[in-house]
Amino acid sequence: MPLHRSVTAAGFWLGALLPIVYVPVIVAGIDSFGRLTMFLGLIAVHALALVIGHDYSGSRSR
Repeated sequence: MPLHRSVTAAGFWLGALLPIVYVPVIVAGIDSFGRLTMFLGLIAVHALALVIGHDYSGSRSR
């Protein structure tokens, strides 16, 4: 599997599964600057994963 396809697949799956991590972060509360920074970083990583993984061929119906 070429590196490009591996990175695209990883981006797709990270983008699909990363919202699961939002739940404990939100439940714990965003009551400090550190937690806000972590949450915004999580959103940035999620957005980057979605951009990288949008061409993943395994995500399309055949």
